[in-house]
Amino acid sequence: MTLIEVEGLTKTYGSGDNEQTVLRGIDLEIQEGEFVAILGPSGSGKSTLMNILGCLDGYTSGRYRFGDKDVTGLSETELSLFRNKQIGFIFQQFNLLPRLSAYENVELPLIYQRSSKADRQTRTKQMLTRVGLGDKLDAFPNQLSGGQQQRVAIARALVTNPSLLLADEPTGALDQANGRQIMELFHDLHAEGKTIIMITHDIDIAREATRIVHVRDGKIEKEERVR
Repeated sequence: MTLIEVEGLTKTYGSGDNEQTVLRGIDLEIQEGEFVAILGPSGSGKSTLMNILGCLDGYTSGRYRFGDKDVTGLSETELSLFRNKQIGFIFQQFNLLPRLSAYENVELPLIYQRSSKADRQTRTKQMLTRVGLGDKLDAFPNQLSGGQQQRVAIARALVTNPSLLLADEPTGALDQANGRQIMELFHDLHAEGKTIIMITHDIDIAREATRIVHVRDGKIEKEERVR
């Protein structure tokens, strides 16, 4: 089943002499359960495409469907609710709140969803245990290694059971050993049926996915399957 369908997507900033076109007619389909890497150099448009797919930014023209919903025309409030329910975000710099414990960071999206306290406790503990941090519930970000912080971020992204996991350079701030552990966790999640889109500029990281979408100068240059 198609989870994401994009047709003729364009994104332009500014106007007149200051107009800059970042995306130039993107056509893309992503099926449920796929692990897709969007690969491109700095300035290629991959981050802009990620922000649009994540409903963090709008687009100038084209069409974007997520499941059975046409994203075009949703209000900011509707987009916020949609993101919280459907999309889990993982960022290069983790984006954990420093004054909250690992447990509290992971619990936060469930609070936004107005889940009951008992449900929050169960799901938060289960997810931190799932990523190997069941013994770090009370630890604050500055008490955790980079790899552990990224695992907390992954648990936070997964705790609402989103349809899509959207990862932006997820190993970019990690050493090789920790990066390898995070990619193994991604492989486990993919094997369980989770849909993952990973943004990267690193071809070696991109080859961890099962399909690579090459983006350059605001266009999809080519696609390739990875064995």
